[in-house]
Amino acid sequence: MTPSSYSLETLPEQEDPQITLRQVPARRIVAVRYSGFWSEKGYLRYKLELESWIHERGLAIVGDPIWARYNPPFTPWFLRRNEILIPIDAGAD
Repeated sequence: MTPSSYSLETLPEQEDPQITLRQVPARRIVAVRYSGFWSEKGYLRYKLELESWIHERGLAIVGDPIWARYNPPFTPWFLRRNEILIPIDAGAD
């Protein structure tokens, strides 16, 4: 995310050619945060928990889950931050 004072055209040139910038439309997303190393078991557990929370509130899922991790590989497991994000219908309350 960039400051609102910038547009895609006015952002500074990237020094690393592997970095690309793209504009993503605004959307409503629900998230669950958890710590620890990544595992398929953990991912599926928290994804199911979040999907249950969404359905209990009558919200509609409108996209695929996104797994986000924020720490370098040398971060101890108990300090790692992970999230699962699921897009929902923006018209939902």
